[in-house]
Amino acid sequence: MWFHKKTLTTLLMAVLTIAFVLPTNSLAAPLLQRGSENGDVWDLQYRLQILGFYQDSLDGSYGGNTYQAVRKFQKAYGLTVDGIAGNQTWSKLKKVSVNRSEMQMLAQLVYSEARGEVFEGQVAVAAVAMNRVQSETFPHTLSGVIFEPYAFTAIDDGQFWLTPNKSAYKAAWEAVRGWDPTNGALYYFNPDTATSSWIWSRPQIKRIGKHIFAR
Repeated sequence: MWFHKKTLTTLLMAVLTIAFVLPTNSLAAPLLQRGSENGDVWDLQYRLQILGFYQDSLDGSYGGNTYQAVRKFQKAYGLTVDGIAGNQTWSKLKKVSVNRSEMQMLAQLVYSEARGEVFEGQVAVAAVAMNRVQSETFPHTLSGVIFEPYAFTAIDDGQFWLTPNKSAYKAAWEAVRGWDPTNGALYYFNPDTATSSWIWSRPQIKRIGKHIFAR
């Protein structure tokens, strides 16, 4: 009966989140360059702004400032520096940043998994999700990481759908910008409630608040 209920819960979450997840992962990366004007440029600018490469307003127009921001990003991550957002640039950008809906998802994860924790502990939970996106062991998209079956308790019990507070959004923002208090952790658990022998076997890095972070 427990397994049956667990399976139904997972299926229900999958159905409820199709519209939330699919748009961020289902479309091929657009080729953007000087003169491009569309929502994809807005997304590009948003991601670059989060990372600190783009300082201007989000206007959806690929002008000189966007061109320079793309070049700075490409140089910083060892890519071909041509100022064009093609497949290579988009692939890297999506691994180290998020779009607007993914930022919302990340804030929801922080709030549902770590509300009540010290701010560093909230950033740490977001950092684990970002670390998983960049790991070969996990799905390569944030939505894939968050909605992976049984990955996060808050998905299974429905708390993920609670409305995040300002602290959760700020923690998500800091993690995406590169703050990782865990030093590369891929897992975390509460030692007072964890009963899995497997999670206890993971190499532990540090404890922040109520959570132990591990590789």
